[in-house]
Amino acid sequence: MSELEYRKLSCLLLPPISGSRPSGGVRQETDGIPSLGGENVTQAGGMSYQEVRKIPKEYFDLIAKCHLRNEDVLINKDGAQTGKIGLYEGDFHQAAINEHLFILRAKNACELSQIYLYYSLLLSETQSKIQARITGSAQPGLNSSFVKAVDVPFHAPTEQKKIASCLRFMDSLINKTATIIAKYQRIKDGLMRDLFTRGVTEDGKLRPPRDQAPDLYKETPIGWVPQEWAVKPISSSKVEIIDGDRGENYPQAEDFSSEGFCLFLSTANVSKLGWRFEFTQWINEERDRRLGTGKLVRDDLVITTRGTVGNIVHYDEAVPYDAVRINSGMVLLRNHEDGFSTKFLFYSLRDFLFEKGRQKAFSGSAQPQLPIKDLKKFQLLIPQPHEQQQISKIIYSIDELQNAERCLLSKLRRQKSGLMHDLLTGKKSVDNIVLDPPESSHV
Repeated sequence: MSELEYRKLSCLLLPPISGSRPSGGVRQETDGIPSLGGENVTQAGGMSYQEVRKIPKEYFDLIAKCHLRNEDVLINKDGAQTGKIGLYEGDFHQAAINEHLFILRAKNACELSQIYLYYSLLLSETQSKIQARITGSAQPGLNSSFVKAVDVPFHAPTEQKKIASCLRFMDSLINKTATIIAKYQRIKDGLMRDLFTRGVTEDGKLRPPRDQAPDLYKETPIGWVPQEWAVKPISSSKVEIIDGDRGENYPQAEDFSSEGFCLFLSTANVSKLGWRFEFTQWINEERDRRLGTGKLVRDDLVITTRGTVGNIVHYDEAVPYDAVRINSGMVLLRNHEDGFSTKFLFYSLRDFLFEKGRQKAFSGSAQPQLPIKDLKKFQLLIPQPHEQQQISKIIYSIDELQNAERCLLSKLRRQKSGLMHDLLTGKKSVDNIVLDPPESSHV
């Protein structure tokens, strides 16, 4: 294989095109022409249209150079996520860009494929080169001259098309899997509302809704629930709230290491989707011994109470660490309530009481917080033990489906990243690539 050629973007591209917006700003109304900005380009290299602002048709007609074409490559030119790359695929009949984006177009479409350009800019080594051209700290930015300094791997046009086709195939698998995950979440959202307001009968079916069988329900501080359920605040239950030791022995930066005796949790470990252990920090046995409260025992729940409020995880036997402590932005829930499953408590908090906004206890604006005094006011839902078990089993099965698809999504993204590197840098020939079908039967 001949040595790979690199070419400067300035030799391959027309001058970057910056967008514009009217002096009065743009709006999120149904009329007008879409005006895309940095918020429409995702960190992973996709496009998002959850929030689309509009400009008047009269203004759109005045900014012809900012009009989007199919397969335009977009790059975010300022702000915290400068350098993000997106590919516009003609999603609107007409659209333009605002002043926070550049449009990148090839000088000669026969020499450089727009799809290939997109992937070559997503390549990690190209991203590093782009990041090196960003100026400013308070307000990072990228000016149009970056194309003079950044080069990309250049393949013959026929090879570009083959490489782009392989990577597009991987993206199609990724997008299908992400769609399945989103579908599961929509199903789950509706089901959680029903499970925690209607519950299930002996045969595992949902009770009839209240408008069909009002005698089956009672009104409580958190809404209508089945007659058989107990509802009471944490303060009146035997669920103990445990704060961590924030005294003089609380570890400082120099006390942490990449391995040690006791895992000291950070917010990175307690995510909305569960436990995450990609990053861990540890304290030694002596520091652990000097600390008082805040050490986990199996079956505890951990809740984040500062910043990102309401992430909750269950310290069950699946967690591979035996010595674990919470940090100052977390509390523990330890369940001593007879006939009350901690697994059900976990699901009800995670999927209903926090997620559905039933509790309005969060305080703080710049730094949201959930003080213990407010957490004590949270109302607990306590069905009969057999019903708790049935509901937990249903939620567990949905979680398993979602987790399987999330694992597949992570695997596909890793495969795409490795494939993109190997093909674009010439490490592997596209003719030698065999794309295995995904393991999920859903995709």
